[in-house]
Amino acid sequence: MKKIISFFIFALSFGLMHAQENFEVSTLRIGPYKVFMPQIEAEKIAGIKLKPTDGEKKNIVQYNGESIQVEIFNNYINEANPSVPSITYMLTTSKKFKTKSGIGVGSTRDDLINAYRNYPNFSVRPEWDDKMQKPVKDSGYFTLEDSQAGTQLTFKFINNIVTEISVYLNEGC
Repeated sequence: MKKIISFFIFALSFGLMHAQENFEVSTLRIGPYKVFMPQIEAEKIAGIKLKPTDGEKKNIVQYNGESIQVEIFNNYINEANPSVPSITYMLTTSKKFKTKSGIGVGSTRDDLINAYRNYPNFSVRPEWDDKMQKPVKDSGYFTLEDSQAGTQLTFKFINNIVTEISVYLNEGC
């Protein structure tokens, strides 16, 4: 009987640990990291010190064995916090992170269109070469714009397969 109870407790605790994983992607987040999250909060989750981004430096954090690129800039939050180092950009190539619609790395361009055809503001555009002279063959971006939050969720696809997901502030806001 003690073995059965011990096994049940072990299974329950393992199940609870697994339930706490957050692999959700939205126009505001990748996993536990959110746009506008203060640097201090992000560092607690990451367990490492994050550096402000200057275009060259990139912070790579691990979440349950999966990599997320996190960029930190000073952002205006409100009058009490006019300049707070916080997350403005995130990117992942992990297949574990998915939207509520089940879209993630490995999904197809058709999956994106079927999932988001009724989304109020999306766009599809080609990727351009480094000199911005011509589109890159078989490569592009599918972007969902969240105008209320001032953010965008972008899926990069190559040969009609999603290869990376990014979430960031919409600079046009």
